[in-house]
Amino acid sequence: MVTAEREREAIGLAREKRTKRPFVLAAIMLAMFMAAVEATIVSTAMPAIAADLGGFSLYSWVFSSYLLMNAVTVLIYGKLSDLFGRKPILIFGIVVFLIGSILCGMAGSIEMLIVFRFIQGFGAGAVMPIASTIVGDMYTKEERAKIQGYLSSVWGISAILGPAIGGLLVQYVSWRFVFWVNIPLGILAIIGLLLYLHEGIEKKKHSIDYAGAGLLFVSVSSLMYVLVEGGVRFEWTSMPIISLVSISVITFVLFIFQEKRAIDPMMPFDIWKERSILIANSTSLSTGVMLIGISSFLPAFVQGVMERPPVVAGFTLTTMSIGWPIAAMIAGRVLLKIGFRTTSIIGGVALILGSIIFMTLSPDDGPLWAAFGSFMIGVGMGFSTTSFIVSIQSTVPWQKRGVATASNMFMRTLGSTIGAALLGGILNSRIQEHLKENGMNGEFSLDSTTLLLNEEQRNQLSESMRTLLQDGLTSALQTVYLVVAAFAVISFLLILLLPKKE
Repeated sequence: MVTAEREREAIGLAREKRTKRPFVLAAIMLAMFMAAVEATIVSTAMPAIAADLGGFSLYSWVFSSYLLMNAVTVLIYGKLSDLFGRKPILIFGIVVFLIGSILCGMAGSIEMLIVFRFIQGFGAGAVMPIASTIVGDMYTKEERAKIQGYLSSVWGISAILGPAIGGLLVQYVSWRFVFWVNIPLGILAIIGLLLYLHEGIEKKKHSIDYAGAGLLFVSVSSLMYVLVEGGVRFEWTSMPIISLVSISVITFVLFIFQEKRAIDPMMPFDIWKERSILIANSTSLSTGVMLIGISSFLPAFVQGVMERPPVVAGFTLTTMSIGWPIAAMIAGRVLLKIGFRTTSIIGGVALILGSIIFMTLSPDDGPLWAAFGSFMIGVGMGFSTTSFIVSIQSTVPWQKRGVATASNMFMRTLGSTIGAALLGGILNSRIQEHLKENGMNGEFSLDSTTLLLNEEQRNQLSESMRTLLQDGLTSALQTVYLVVAAFAVISFLLILLLPKKE
């Protein structure tokens, strides 16, 4: 009798603790929206942040620091979730992300903001991969197609709302709320996960490749510092630059050795033996550089040179986010008819057309032309990324599909991380050269460019000084977009190397 009662209690407890999928899905979508909106909302707010905090020379570090931590931790979190369960690791990631967001909004200097963005990126690395894994755990293969539609809509909505919300908050409230707007979303996501997600943790023996993650972090961060500060703060042939390049090369070589000997490597190189994966991942690295080049610096051009408000600057980025899902949807339909190589080539052509628009962009062209260029980049990304994912997933067996897909996303994030540093360094050195050529390097410094990003400060400048700074920023950004165009060409040439047999 007692045994029967205990059994009934156990069954009742199991029912109570059953995962409620609709609520968990809602919590996951909130968490994904929080992380997805971060990219576009911060890009829109950056000119105002730089104008308030100063330190234009460190502009690109605000993006680089976040992306670096995201890239290095994303594969580690996936393996930790196998050990300890999805729920505790995802909640940990959201909590760290929210702490970083609160601190970012309280930053009193650009240096403090960069440190706090490291914390934010450390948390963000857990959100996307584990949210996607939970969906894979909860739904069958047949159900996932419908659920993927919901998850894709999160990206579309965040892409459209991010720049608009960012522009409105900067214009009418304060840039600090751009970071704090995440807090209620994160709290709601945590509550949903705590109440409705119940998982039977099947503990698996995994050796986490912390050594690989550490070596990659040192290698990439050393390279980033060289790219940002080389030729600006330090001469290219100076001892600090040579030392950092040496550290970057040595730790990268050690990283490769570590990955080959690790039981469970952070980046399994055996999947790279497949030509389609090698080409797709290499192309994703170069398109990652392009993406950050457009999204990081376009708002500065629209606000500082075209003298348009933050909302308009946000609109020029939104069009990229509109073009991407439209192209991805078309690519999904034509992929089986024309093949992934042809679909990728269409994307490659769109990337080149978009980069040509940016390369020739002048202040007189206006924000609509800039928005069209942004739209074309989005179209290119939609066609190419969709065909890459399909080709990768059809090349490898089921057991390797997750890590193969993650490797492609990792390469794009790594490209954006390096791109933010590389293009930021080019921007800084070109502005510095412009001031030197005009004999103004004594009166103005690199950080004087922030005067253009605030309407009141810009209006206080004399006509000649304003024109001088705007010409410098225009010239520097055209050089940046020339490099972006070069990466578009590299991407296209790599796409042509994709195997013709499908």
